[in-house]
Amino acid sequence: MFVVKRSTHNPILVPSQQHPWETFAAFNWSPIVSKADKKTIHVVYRAMSEPDLIPGNGPRISSIGYANSKDGIYYSGQTQLIKPELDWERYGCEDPRVTELNGKYYIFYTALSIFPFRYDGIKVACAITRDFKKIEEKHLVTPFNSKAMALFPSKINGKMTAILTVNTDNLNRTARVAIAQFDQEADIWNSLYWANWYKNLNKHIIHVRRVATDHIEVGAAPLKTKQGWLLVYSHIQNYRDSNKIFGIEALLLDLKNPRKVIGRTRHPMLVPEESYEKYGQIENVIFPSGALIRDKDLWIFYGATDTTSCLAKVRLKDLRDSMRPDLKAAYAVRFKKNPIISPVSEHTWESKAVFNPAAIELEGKIHIIYRAMSEDNTSTLGYAQSSDGLNITQRLPDPVYQPRGDSEAKKVPNGNSGCEDPRIVRIGNTLYMCYTAYNGVEPPRVGLSLISVKDFLKAKWNWTKPVLITPPGIDDKDACLFPEKINGQYLFIHRINSQICVDFVSSLEKAPQDVNRGLWLMGPRYGMWDSKKIGLAGPPIKTKAGWVLFYHGVSEDNHYSLGAALLDLKNPMLVLSRTSEAILEPEKKYEKEGQVPNVVFPCGHVLRGDTIYNYYGGADSFVGVATIKLSRLLAMLT
Repeated sequence: MFVVKRSTHNPILVPSQQHPWETFAAFNWSPIVSKADKKTIHVVYRAMSEPDLIPGNGPRISSIGYANSKDGIYYSGQTQLIKPELDWERYGCEDPRVTELNGKYYIFYTALSIFPFRYDGIKVACAITRDFKKIEEKHLVTPFNSKAMALFPSKINGKMTAILTVNTDNLNRTARVAIAQFDQEADIWNSLYWANWYKNLNKHIIHVRRVATDHIEVGAAPLKTKQGWLLVYSHIQNYRDSNKIFGIEALLLDLKNPRKVIGRTRHPMLVPEESYEKYGQIENVIFPSGALIRDKDLWIFYGATDTTSCLAKVRLKDLRDSMRPDLKAAYAVRFKKNPIISPVSEHTWESKAVFNPAAIELEGKIHIIYRAMSEDNTSTLGYAQSSDGLNITQRLPDPVYQPRGDSEAKKVPNGNSGCEDPRIVRIGNTLYMCYTAYNGVEPPRVGLSLISVKDFLKAKWNWTKPVLITPPGIDDKDACLFPEKINGQYLFIHRINSQICVDFVSSLEKAPQDVNRGLWLMGPRYGMWDSKKIGLAGPPIKTKAGWVLFYHGVSEDNHYSLGAALLDLKNPMLVLSRTSEAILEPEKKYEKEGQVPNVVFPCGHVLRGDTIYNYYGGADSFVGVATIKLSRLLAMLT
């Protein structure tokens, strides 16, 4: 599991009115740190000027700029390094990738020779420099349509080796990532070499695409690690459709045979989310173009909306381990005796299913309030108790909370109705339980009921009359109260449609009136594991680093999984980080088979020492528990 964090300084390189050649855009940058000077980061990037005002003079022209930095954030020395000069690049020089080898910097870029643009006028070129001041050579490399070529930073089996994307713009062919190896430098731009190579293209391909509608391109120049060559690349879903999703992914290639994939991300680790990734020259585009290993982190350099240059970071070990099944370690450890609560056929109210439990610790015991379902699909709430957090030591034969209001009544025979998915928190000597109130006809709403700690511990179920705190006519559920006030106000977290939102409440008596805005907190990340919808899991956990917020995410294939985010301690509206992979996903039989298959749905957790006991529903049929080390989770989120 890993977390990708965008730089708070994004976008880092932006268009500049001081340089006519980059007044419109500065994006798709590629970094290099010289072997002779490891303190300076050199970058080359695609720059675009404003178009000529006199019609008919051709397209907006791209050239390649250069800049450098000591800290990777503030860049200076911007110069136009490579510009269209020769016929095969007359309409633009785009998207550079730079590699240092044998004392030279090889800059591969896309050369455009035909306008209007056509696939047979889009090819790879190479420029060579030793100091980023003077270009010593320029060559057209490929005689066929291709893009996104980069040189490996060291020879492989004694040969110079490159990776490139072939057939990127020919609608009648499929883009392929492939490997090319050269006995000598001159072979890189030898047309006879490439004619023979292309004739045997299938021998050079790396199989990366998951489905036929994907489009893939090489992103960064490969980086050498002990475990393999790390390649950050662009993986675009639904490429031919209007709803295409630009994602950044990674591959791990064998050190001796780079055509062999030994590890990969299972989905994008980054998709367009921020405003600078959504709005610009081309909306909703992020494109990886470079990467560096700095200390323990992988720095990912990417272009946003074909307008600016941005930076994101991820811990290299976390990413690498998640890509290889033999290295992947579970962040959430399931109890071996799961499920800990199952339906009881003798109890009609819980004979069909038990799932989606709340949990709270009181007087050294963990109290579990779980959703129970009868054969006619009426949901009530049951009670169980555990001393060690794993084994159930007590379970009551009757429900402790039942439908009482019109919003919870059964209005469709045998349809779903009742009190669903509780979350419970303690404030002072009172327990506040939020749950989903549903009658099968109207959209679900959030109900709130209170009980004193004293009555709860004595099993005197004197719950207050439920109050509906969310407006009618809105699909609103997955709610809880923050366990303490924020800036003097209560804070409710809930889900409207597919997104997590919050509302501030001056007093709990005013909750029904004050929960009326739905301030956006987090939404789905299209193309990722939580792409369809997300919702709160259990109440936030307060730590010195911030509030840990567990949430469930639903993928496009309707798999429910568990993730986590870190919210700012003083301002929980600020999401500091968010897991890029699921912490817990459906794998076991009791999670994959049931009323709703492939579901892990937590509603409660308890922190004991450094261990979080996370209680969840499996396949809308059972209750399971998994433990997570808080220190390990925070180490990743911070």
